[in-house]
Amino acid sequence: MATCIITGIGSGIGRATAIKLAQCGYYSHYALIGRNREDMDVTAKEMAKYIPAESMKLYYIDLSTPEEIPSLVTNIANDFGDIEALLNIAGYTDPQPLLTTTLDSFELTYKVNVYAPFMFMRECVKHMRQNGGKILNVASTAGMTPRPGWLSYASSKAAVISMSETLTAELSEYGIMVYCVSPGRCATKLRRRLAPDEDPTTIMQPEEVADVICNLLSPEERCLDGQNIVIRKQMRK
Repeated sequence: MATCIITGIGSGIGRATAIKLAQCGYYSHYALIGRNREDMDVTAKEMAKYIPAESMKLYYIDLSTPEEIPSLVTNIANDFGDIEALLNIAGYTDPQPLLTTTLDSFELTYKVNVYAPFMFMRECVKHMRQNGGKILNVASTAGMTPRPGWLSYASSKAAVISMSETLTAELSEYGIMVYCVSPGRCATKLRRRLAPDEDPTTIMQPEEVADVICNLLSPEERCLDGQNIVIRKQMRK
């Protein structure tokens, strides 16, 4: 059974990607991960329009406790068998300048944005290395250029980009391809925290990012791993 693990499916890019993948039919089973049960139920109901409800299972976890991830991945492997794909989409931000960034806030940002993807990758590779597969990490253009006032978030996304590029080479011997995408401004809950006064209808939508992600996960895509792929919608008059 081809199983795909997706984190952050309660809203935004995670929800849009899960629904799009259900339409594409690349995988037979889905392990859907998040922490808000009501939001996750909405996503699952949308996915059920395209795939059988029994082909997916919801796993509730707060990614600020990454030490719980090994047992979670073990449970997923026991429930579904082979793990073929991992999508690290969940993210967190507390936008603050240096002098008001607390250590607790900095640590929380890194636990969700860096430690959790690291733990998921490490544990999933234990199951994927026999048959290969794909890992896709969602970073951000904030991790590529200086973003004053976004210290913890920007630096955490820079770490995701670096991890992805490093693991592309390290995991190639197992037939595992590692992708990294860095969306620009996108109308998500996280973006509203970064730019609360921005009109979300004027920027890129989660569904547009999901389209790119699903193209990368296509069985025919074999060339674009190892890059930091920027997804940015140009402003049009």
